[in-house]
Amino acid sequence: MKAGKLPPHLLRDVILNKHGQKRTEVIVPAALGEDSAVVDLQGDYLVISSDPITGAANDIGWFGVHISCNDIAAGGGEPLGILLTILLPLTASEADLDKLMTDAHRAAKEVGIEIIGGHTEVTPGINQTILMTTAIGRAKKEKDIVSSAGLQPGDFLLLTKGAGLEGTAILASEYEDELKDLVNLDVILRAKAFSKEISIVPEARLAIRAGAKALHDVTEGGVLGALYEMAEASSVGLAIEEEKIMIRKETKLICSSLDISPLKLISSGALLIGIAKENLSILENLFDENDIPYSIIGQAMPRQKGLNLIRGYSISEIDEPESDELWRLKERFGL
Repeated sequence: MKAGKLPPHLLRDVILNKHGQKRTEVIVPAALGEDSAVVDLQGDYLVISSDPITGAANDIGWFGVHISCNDIAAGGGEPLGILLTILLPLTASEADLDKLMTDAHRAAKEVGIEIIGGHTEVTPGINQTILMTTAIGRAKKEKDIVSSAGLQPGDFLLLTKGAGLEGTAILASEYEDELKDLVNLDVILRAKAFSKEISIVPEARLAIRAGAKALHDVTEGGVLGALYEMAEASSVGLAIEEEKIMIRKETKLICSSLDISPLKLISSGALLIGIAKENLSILENLFDENDIPYSIIGQAMPRQKGLNLIRGYSISEIDEPESDELWRLKERFGL
């Protein structure tokens, strides 16, 4: 199998059809395109998400906390705590562990959550530290639950910040030597700073306040992968205008120099939002007031219309996502 997230057809055929005993308390179960599970415990809803950090080699404690909290926010929840499972290789030092936890502590304070537990061990047979995070949050009943499955024909789709943010930051940090011969150093330095924008919690809060119907955290597989997953979860078609998808200059330059697509590059920091026409101006005003960059990239259509990516006068289909461009690049460089 290829490195990275499993493709949707494998998730359907091997993973999602094996779910144990169904429980009535689970109101948003495991499903293609869903960022979190939601459980009704006869009070507020409990929102839960679990993630590994595998694509980034640096600052994994900081990335891990933010990326898991992003999933909680994309599920309509308010993050409150996180558990960390840390597997260290035999070559790891106490200083390596201290840095990971210091970075995680910093990220947790930024989001306003507590590190409430987990597990730590030194594990034979691995050659790098592996971090698994499980974040939990809460959401008010009948008000805040939003999932990837809420999109309906006619709804507008917005994307915040831009495609490939996390991937651009990772590439600038881990492939700096290769990039120095291809792009200017100031481009690399600006791209590294994209990592500061990884959290989507602020814009998710605003989107929920505006009445968003569907949210999806744009991670592995990039913007096109997230669009496919949201459309599949909601059983709708799409009409997406490629030129409306924000791609920052640094991302364009770095992706072009490495011959990869920014639309298929891991994009934590970008939030995909589905919202009805009557609430669109409310969301736009909130984003403008809070300096959240965004663009309206298209609309949901009836399922039979298909998943259409419009490029000028041509139309192509948004296909099932394959391995993320970051993994493809790592394979090219033998990493």
